[in-house]
Amino acid sequence: MTEKGRAYTVLTANTLAFTVCFAVWMMNGVLITFLVENRVYDFTKSEMGWLIGIPVLTGALMRLPAGMLADRFGGRPVFAITMLLTAAGAYLDSYADGFASFIGGGLLFGFAGATFAVGIAYSSVWFPKNQQGLALGIFGAGNAGAAITGMCAPWLLGVLTDGGTNLEGWRNLPRIYDAGLVVTTILFWLFTYPKKTEEPVTRTLFQRLEPLKKFRVWRFGLYYFLVFGGFVALAQWLIPYYVNVYGATVVVAGLLSTIFTFPSGVVRAFGGWLSDRFGARSVMYWTLGGIATASFLLIVPRMDIESPGEGVMAARGGTVTAVSPSSITVDDMTYAITPLKKEEIVRNGLIVWPKSSFGQEAVVKKNEKVEKGQLLARGTTHIYFQANIWIFTFLVFIVGILMGIGKAAVYKHIPEYYPNDVGTVAGIVGVVGGLGGFICPIVFGNLLDGTGIWTTTWMFFLALSIACITWMHLVIRKMTIEHAPHIAHRFEAPDFDVTVPLIVACPAHGTEARVHILANMGDSGNVQLRECSLLGAGKGVTCEGRCIAAVQTDAHTPAPISDPKDEVKK
Repeated sequence: MTEKGRAYTVLTANTLAFTVCFAVWMMNGVLITFLVENRVYDFTKSEMGWLIGIPVLTGALMRLPAGMLADRFGGRPVFAITMLLTAAGAYLDSYADGFASFIGGGLLFGFAGATFAVGIAYSSVWFPKNQQGLALGIFGAGNAGAAITGMCAPWLLGVLTDGGTNLEGWRNLPRIYDAGLVVTTILFWLFTYPKKTEEPVTRTLFQRLEPLKKFRVWRFGLYYFLVFGGFVALAQWLIPYYVNVYGATVVVAGLLSTIFTFPSGVVRAFGGWLSDRFGARSVMYWTLGGIATASFLLIVPRMDIESPGEGVMAARGGTVTAVSPSSITVDDMTYAITPLKKEEIVRNGLIVWPKSSFGQEAVVKKNEKVEKGQLLARGTTHIYFQANIWIFTFLVFIVGILMGIGKAAVYKHIPEYYPNDVGTVAGIVGVVGGLGGFICPIVFGNLLDGTGIWTTTWMFFLALSIACITWMHLVIRKMTIEHAPHIAHRFEAPDFDVTVPLIVACPAHGTEARVHILANMGDSGNVQLRECSLLGAGKGVTCEGRCIAAVQTDAHTPAPISDPKDEVKK
């Protein structure tokens, strides 16, 4: 088999294995909820939170050491061993009989989450940089395993327990996952090949951890906290959200939440292609901006409220001589009022925008003495916002798509900046992202407890996405000022010099050199050559180089520019 064929085979095996692992990683979310709803175990809300969150936490924390091991020994053996450990944890979970034993099983099968860092390191070594975004995006599509568990696990539990008549049948669910993992491990080993990043010198543990000193790594981690941690958190949080806000059943809520989880996992491959095509940074700008916009639109809660409105006050003192639903008369002066109709707002059907009605109600009686400025009729404004479930689901779907694209864009950065430390950097970024999946539901719960408003979830995402895009923009601006100050300060100038870097190869010797051309961009869009320098190349090599710059003069045709007098000896 050719090297290219091996690369595609390994990528396919990696993706399928990661899909199975992600499905197992999310198992407790369905299983623990089923056991509590059917009164098999009487776990408290807090205990349920820990049992659901522990596998996520384990998977997050183990990503760094797993990624480092993949860099050191190669992704193939580390991936296989991690899957077998996960299978052992799933099997132990089938014998759990209380909080402590479920914690033990969750700690072990939580290793499934660590396979992400291993798979990233193992997949990246098979592809060149210009294809790594798409390759890692395809691998990351294994996140769709969450949707597989969300759709299939409840059905399996119903079958295994005979519709709830044999509740002990739940123990076969972890065993099915265990068997699936063992079979997947065998197939993975048969269809993959050993390969790892070659290092001239074996580095120590501290040398491998050297990239963690870079703020850039932690910035990538914050991005991943949002796009991956937010994804994992919403995959669990949306079910109670639909149940409480819209009165949906658990089954319907699970299906609606799948509209978020499944596309978000699958679209990751598209996010990788976009990152290869347009650059990861540009994709992140659109992703973060889109999440912020959608979160802003989701902030307005479902509401049916009454608020004080404009009333009617007496222009002068006197005696009330008549009161009706449409007017109040004081002596010889009549005040018109707007009748209050409490059932005026129509609540049925699709309502996109908030609806309001206004009315006034008399607060004085006939023959009552009133003074100037006294309130005669109280105004009431009634506001109703449906927050339609389908519009909500569509916006959540958009958030899921953007998170899927963003996950690929974040990991596109890693092999470009840290080609020899992909596993380590992917591991720490994955740790931060995984911690987001553990921490975000806790934050959501605290915000809900403190305000009583479910849409505080989207307020949190809005603030976090703005923080990410602000930090990214400030860093890019700083880098531009440091490395290209002549461009950074003169973007608006109609006529300024631009340094154009090119890589050329001498036709005689084949030696690559780095050429810098200082060109002037005028109003016409034509480049005028100012000066040129030919740098680099091997020692003792002599050849002549001619400066040639290709510029875009229209939408389709590049125009070469050369100066025959500009020849440089080196």
